[in-house]
Amino acid sequence: MPDISLTMVVVLCLASLAAGWIDAVVGGGGLLLLPALLLGLPSGTTAAYALGTNKAVAIVGTSGAAVTYARKAPVDVLLAVRIGLAALAGSTAGAFVAAGMSTDVLKPVVMVVLVGVGTFVILRPAFGTAPSTEPVSPRRVLAAIGLAGLGIGFYDGLIGPGTGTFLVLALTALLHLDLVTASATAKIVNCCTNAGALATFAWKGTVYWQLAALMAVFNLVGGTVGAHTALKRGSGFVRVVLLTVVFALVANLAYQQWAA
Repeated sequence: MPDISLTMVVVLCLASLAAGWIDAVVGGGGLLLLPALLLGLPSGTTAAYALGTNKAVAIVGTSGAAVTYARKAPVDVLLAVRIGLAALAGSTAGAFVAAGMSTDVLKPVVMVVLVGVGTFVILRPAFGTAPSTEPVSPRRVLAAIGLAGLGIGFYDGLIGPGTGTFLVLALTALLHLDLVTASATAKIVNCCTNAGALATFAWKGTVYWQLAALMAVFNLVGGTVGAHTALKRGSGFVRVVLLTVVFALVANLAYQQWAA
């Protein structure tokens, strides 16, 4: 357990609760949880401990949300696992590339993509409001495995912020899913990528397990409640949260690029 005050532990647990809810609804919980850990851990702590502890917390909430969704949403679990395994391979490759390059040059590109995505969702109110009645072709399934799996998985290993949100958008567009089902599928994919990343951080010994276990309880509650909220409120609600998270990601990346 790191040497932090009881007040800071409470703050981190509340941040974990909120992050679990956000992540379950539309992805992007790390936007809140990782900065909270970076600020809350003792000064001088390497970023690897924040990253490792973040993954140990997030995998619990993501798994809880995935189980909740799988019970009540029409999720193709087998397809989600196939995409997840591709994402695991992609994130591993991305992590290796990230070790030898600066990711700062890519952040402006990601910001432009996010602004474009947000604009598209605003101008297309029907996007993701209802699943298509047309069967999904094998070509689209392969595209989902390649783009949502390998491509976004690679991005997760290389940079990371907004991976869950990108997954929701890609799955909605490629597989003609509604936003709720896309969120459900993304949670299963996220379980795979989180497991791979956590294994790496655990092997390196950069996880505060006691703190992670405490925060994970709150993250699990947030994730489960978030999944129930999305299922109850429907795709219109998820769309509003999606736009909020997209533009929050843009602001966060812009701050990291030019103000930090």
